Amino acid sequence: MQYKNIIRIIGLLVALLSVTMLPPALISLVYRDGGGVPFLMAFLGCIFTGFLAWYPNRHEKTDLRAREGFLIVVLFWIVLASFSAIPLILLEQPSLSTTDAFFESFSGLTTTGATVLQNIEGLPHAVLWYRQQLQWLGGMGIIVLAVAVLPMLGIGGMQLYRAETPGPVKDSKMTPRIADTAKHLWYIYLGLTVACAVAYWLAGMSIFDAVCHSFSTVAIGGFSTYDASMGYFNSPVINLVCVFFLIIAGINFALHYAAVQSRSLKSYIYDPEFKVFIAIQVILTLICFIVLMSAGVYQDADQALDQALFQAVSISTTAGFTTTSFADWPTLLPMLLIFASFIGGCAGSTGGGMKVVRVTLLYLQGLRELNKLVHPKAIFSIKLGRKVLPDRVVEAVWGFFSAYAAVFVICMLLLLAAGMDDITAFTAVAACINNLGPGLGEVAANFASINDMSKWVLIVAMLFGRLEIFTLLVLFTPAFWKA
Repeated sequence: MQYKNIIRIIGLLVALLSVTMLPPALISLVYRDGGGVPFLMAFLGCIFTGFLAWYPNRHEKTDLRAREGFLIVVLFWIVLASFSAIPLILLEQPSLSTTDAFFESFSGLTTTGATVLQNIEGLPHAVLWYRQQLQWLGGMGIIVLAVAVLPMLGIGGMQLYRAETPGPVKDSKMTPRIADTAKHLWYIYLGLTVACAVAYWLAGMSIFDAVCHSFSTVAIGGFSTYDASMGYFNSPVINLVCVFFLIIAGINFALHYAAVQSRSLKSYIYDPEFKVFIAIQVILTLICFIVLMSAGVYQDADQALDQALFQAVSISTTAGFTTTSFADWPTLLPMLLIFASFIGGCAGSTGGGMKVVRVTLLYLQGLRELNKLVHPKAIFSIKLGRKVLPDRVVEAVWGFFSAYAAVFVICMLLLLAAGMDDITAFTAVAACINNLGPGLGEVAANFASINDMSKWVLIVAMLFGRLEIFTLLVLFTPAFWKA
């Protein structure tokens, strides 16, 4: 294991992270809210620490292998999220404990969107900007992780696109081509963010709110600058803008890359995961609309459709924005949407959950097993679109699902042991492992009231969800550490 090289890279990342402390400090100067000093102190601490880690190892520049890649990815999230908590610890308003600061930081960088903060609109503008900025940076990190690292794991995600998609999905190791593709993905991600901000501004948001919400929308994060989230604006137009960009961000970014490269929409039209993803959004919206109208929650059909569409897309893509307390809807709908978050977005998107392509493969495998019962001697293959998939991919997806379920159960049992009620425990773990944000019960509004032990368990759940289980679990295998 190339430890010195890894320390060098982590040092560079921490030093790079220090630069992200400066925009909140500048925002503080613009709005004169007195919240900039902690960010300047964090900037100095991060750049000094990063230099100490980088300088002694600056000449260690050997090529990385897959093992080092996995370790760097895990350290990327853990170390950077930990350093991102520093300004939150130093802040006087809000006054956060170390646990709460780490929870907010990890929730931001993993784009979970669960928060321990209350009276959000009363916070300094520097803090509001910083929370949204964390999600935006985490969202781009997810894309690079998906296209550059996860194919090495072979867990039924991006490797499915190797045959059709240009770029790093064809590669099995770190190459300059990955760096080039990551650069293009940055351009796409930045372009979507700018377009989203402009759309929000034209729809009626202030420039500050438009930029902040574009950060968390394109990252499918869910943080807002208001306690009422998107409900604060009470605007169907803003809701539609949010839904549109959530769907765009929930699509595999490899498809966006392919569309830009080929200057054609064929990559979307012929992609089976995209079709299933859109179908899920339509079905969930229709179910929510019908139930809301039948139960008389909204008398006006237009309002019911607006709320049904927004909540269905927001929760199922794991953004977690809200326009109303969906926990107060008929019981079927909150539970339906929570379960929909387990599916999440497409592989290679900024969404959380198990990903649409994996759930699709689980469904197809179930059908194959049923057909085998009827025709024991027949040979059935699983196709995704026109492509026949090897059994190795299907087995990997089953392994991923088993690990996902095991981590979920363990985290939930730990929350129950910490004294949490069953509904809150179930939905809190679902909200964090799916990187969703809001849950039900005690965590319907925020996570401020739960105890510290529960928060640390949920931080671990956020990491497992964001790193897609195996990226983190592989570090616990003895073979990983052998020379």
